[in-house]
Amino acid sequence: MRKLGLIGGMSWVSTAMYYDRINRIIQKDGQKHGRPMASAPLLIESHDFCELYGLREDADWKRAAGVLSESAKRLEGAGAGALIICANSMHKLYEDVAGAVGIPILHIAETVGAAMQAAGCKNAALIGTRNVMTESFYRKRLVAHGVDLLPPNMDNVELLDRIIYEQLMVGKATRDAERSIRTIITNKEQEGAKAIVLACTEMNLVVDVDANILPVFDSTRIHCEAAANWLLGADLPG
Repeated sequence: MRKLGLIGGMSWVSTAMYYDRINRIIQKDGQKHGRPMASAPLLIESHDFCELYGLREDADWKRAAGVLSESAKRLEGAGAGALIICANSMHKLYEDVAGAVGIPILHIAETVGAAMQAAGCKNAALIGTRNVMTESFYRKRLVAHGVDLLPPNMDNVELLDRIIYEQLMVGKATRDAERSIRTIITNKEQEGAKAIVLACTEMNLVVDVDANILPVFDSTRIHCEAAANWLLGADLPG
């Protein structure tokens, strides 16, 4: 198989999900082909999230772009044939990081958009961190796949940001968080959303992706499936 590089640690909870899910997909494929012990050839650079947390000013984002770009270079130098960034929010820096290396980086929103287009989904609500919900870097890639996104509710933005950073990113899954997000999803359905995009890699800790009132496009699951498919020889989407 090919070798994939993971830029992780944002958060460690998310990176653990990526490692687990990608390997389960590879193992399942291996079982079909008489290789029950198959596992994924991965290179992982996991960052200390204290250095990349709570970015606000342009100077902070510029520093973070440098950190992730250097990480990408090291993974490329170690033999990775492609990379993924194991976080939705940090894809704000995608162009900077992709420009620092000569190998492709699989964009999380591109994989989500492709999955939504394949499913015929043309209307959805996006839930995630503040910058994912309110800035264009993520939303525009879904729109390019023919998805009309509901505008963000700023009360929801602040609530979700607190839940994600104060709970999910440290591995805490509470009933209060589960109820709050279920209420948000219900309200989005009432506002006309036909689907939900979980644009936070840890949010499946408190959202049942397979049993909800609306179809749920889980960015973590979709990104991992695209990454595993690339390891098995498929072309990158987009």
